[in-house]
Formats: sequence, structure tokens, C-alpha cells
Amino acid sequence: MNKLSHASLEQAAHWYVQLHDAPVADQEQLRWQAWLAQSPEHQAAWSYVERVGQRFAPLQSDSETHAISHALRTSSRASISRRQSLKGLLIIAATGLTGLAAWRSTPLIERLSADLSTGTGETRETTLSDGSRIWLNALSTLNVHFDATRRLLLLRAGEVLIDTARDPGRAFLVDTEHGRMRALGTRFSVCQNDRNTLLNVYEGAVEVRNQQGQTQVVEAGQQLTFSMARLGTATTASPSREAWRQGLLLADNLPLGELIEELSRYRPGHLHCDPAVADLPVMGSFPLKDTDQALRLLEAALPIRVDKTFNWWVSVGPKT
Repeated sequence: MNKLSHASLEQAAHWYVQLHDAPVADQEQLRWQAWLAQSPEHQAAWSYVERVGQRFAPLQSDSETHAISHALRTSSRASISRRQSLKGLLIIAATGLTGLAAWRSTPLIERLSADLSTGTGETRETTLSDGSRIWLNALSTLNVHFDATRRLLLLRAGEVLIDTARDPGRAFLVDTEHGRMRALGTRFSVCQNDRNTLLNVYEGAVEVRNQQGQTQVVEAGQQLTFSMARLGTATTASPSREAWRQGLLLADNLPLGELIEELSRYRPGHLHCDPAVADLPVMGSFPLKDTDQALRLLEAALPIRVDKTFNWWVSVGPKT
């Protein structure tokens, strides 16, 4: 989804609404098909909206479902065929849109084989066999590999908060795709995305080694972002990377776009921020278990507007 513009996604959502209004006039269908034919991005945006809509189809009325199905079936009468519309789905697969953004399908697949996992809006606390305690954030998957010589956690997606138990004979390791972290008797959090891994250390220290072999020790009260090829500069640890365990999202001059991305982990469906307001700084505390309330608080405090096309399609943009 990140490869699609906010404008294309909103246009696709607009057409989805229009095609839900029965009966759909032939002229309106022709206009939709013309828009669809304008670019591969429009086809990919439409396919994304359609996939999200189909996931939440049980929440729609029978008349709504019939209207959209009728519009799609009759689209073959114009210059864009149903087969060409489906080509957008292939574009999604080629560009990685079937991942987290495409209604969270990749974490669902990963959960089938992960030792520990969470879904949208779900957190999980677990005590490991050595007595260590871990908390998984929403949309996270984790594998556990303990043996006689080491304790290894493989974070495949999302975020984990860890309070390690003492075991001098076995190192405590956490792997992400960007590198390995070795706990030195500590409490810390690890958050992974496609680009990098974010480490926050609250007690003790953690040694980081990225895929290029670069190493750095991160002390209590510090955080570090690193990728496969680069270690960042240690800065002050963020309380927000612990606060989600209490159901809170803390923002201290956090860009609105990043806050919305975090909220989207707790809200089923599509939640997106217009780049025009994505850099607005946000201060405050927001409830993760009630994303509607969080959005209302944001709308009251900032020059933004929250548009709910459907309960499962919400966009945040500038106030007009």
C-alpha cells in the first residue's frame, strides 16, 4: 500500500462507494472503467479497496453486496474487462502489497507457523520456560528456540517487550532480519519493520550486531535504530515503546503519520494519513483499545479531518 498514493486510494474508495449505490447507471460504470484504465496505480488501488471490502463483506447489507457484485459483473460491456481489473491484483502481488498493508495478510500467514503471535488490536503476555517475561504487540509473530547453550527469540514481524530472567550459562538473543541483539541482563523492546529495527533499552544493556557485522552496546535509557547495513546513533529511549502494554499510545512531538500508522495496528481495515498532514507534530496520550476515541481526540486538537467512508475505511486529511 505504501507504493500507492493517498489520492489514488481515496479515489478508489470513492468509486467503491459510488458502485454501492443501486442501481448503478451505465454512464457511471463507464466513468469508473475510464478511471480504472488511466493507470496501473488506479487498478492496484481498486484491487486493494476491493480486497479490504471483501474481507469486511459480512458487515455490509445484502443490497450493498449485490450492488457492487452487479457493477463488477457488468463491467465487461465497456473497454475495461474484468480480466483487466484483476490485473491490478497481480500488480499488488508484484509490488508486495499482499503484505501488512493489504489487510494484514502476511502476518496471518506467518501466524500459522509462529510459536507466538497476535492479531489486529491484540497484545499477549507470555512467561518463557526460563522465567523471562515477554509481551507481544499487535500484529506480531515470534519464534522461540531454547537449548542447552542459548535462548533465542526470532522476531518475524511486529514488536516485543522483554524482561529477561537470569541464566549465566545461556546467552539471551533476539534476531530480526536486520541483525542480532544480545541481552546483558536487561529489560528492552524490539520493534521491526521492512526498513529497520528499533531497540529501546530500559534496564541493563543490549549488544547489537547488524548483518554487516557492525556492533554497538546500547545502555539503559537509550534507543537505537539499525538496518542490515547501518547502525544509527543512540538517542534517549522512548517511553511509548513500553506504554502500549498498558493500552496507551504516547506521543511527544510524534509526526501524525507515524501515530496513524501505529493506530492502524489496532484497527481492522484501512486507516491512512494524507501526506499533507503527516508531518504535523502530536503531543498527548491516546487509547489504543478505542481507536475511534483516539481519532476524535486528534481531530479536536489538530487542523485535520477524519473521514469514515466505511467503518473499515478511514482517512485522515487536512481540515477543509
